[in-house]
Amino acid sequence: MMAHPDDAEFHCGGTLLRLIEAGWQVHIVSATAGQCGTMTHSPQEIAAIRLNEARAAAAVIGAIYHCLDQFDGMLMYDRPTLQLCVDLFRRLSPALVITHHPMDYHTDHETICRLARTASFLYPCPNCSTLPLSPRATVPYLYYADPNEGVDIFGKRVEPTVYVDISAKLQLVTRMLLCHQSQAQWLRDHHHVDAFEQAMAEHARWRGSECGVEAAEAFVQHRGHAYPREDVLAAMFTV
Repeated sequence: MMAHPDDAEFHCGGTLLRLIEAGWQVHIVSATAGQCGTMTHSPQEIAAIRLNEARAAAAVIGAIYHCLDQFDGMLMYDRPTLQLCVDLFRRLSPALVITHHPMDYHTDHETICRLARTASFLYPCPNCSTLPLSPRATVPYLYYADPNEGVDIFGKRVEPTVYVDISAKLQLVTRMLLCHQSQAQWLRDHHHVDAFEQAMAEHARWRGSECGVEAAEAFVQHRGHAYPREDVLAAMFTV
């Protein structure tokens, strides 16, 4: 569960692909349609473009895409938005959730992290939604993806609890990311990032160098009370 339509590709696309290859059904969720990710289009125009790009990227690996239709840059932690997240989890009954790091450069990232954390804890509770509760509903494994540049909002390096080797998947993740062509110029104009697919690959190679592989994605597992503490990603994809 991420904030914007291209966030999953940047932060965990290779891991999602490995989960699919291991037999998991994968859903990619963005809270917003990325309405502010443009210098030229109207909010409605860029939202339509980015939603199509997100669906195309998910299709590359056989994932299913969802959007919560919140407004980019103004994502709120409030009851209506939380209910959207809880209801989505009631429909999907996730066993594993990946979201943004709690301290990331973009407040939308931090907000969806809080929403995903709360929804993951609440959704198995019978009274939190009018939607039916699946017999398999349970508090899921919860992981926080690497923040941009691998640092928190104070510039402090984030120490991963697990690395997932994506060396053999980097080319396909690049293909996913390149589906988001509307963001190439936006990232140059606003973030001063050229060749966003190269930035993703360079980050993956940096994390890979820390664990002795060509490319890796890094995560911190949430191990608080009531959450599973076994590292299921490490168990499946030990580097």
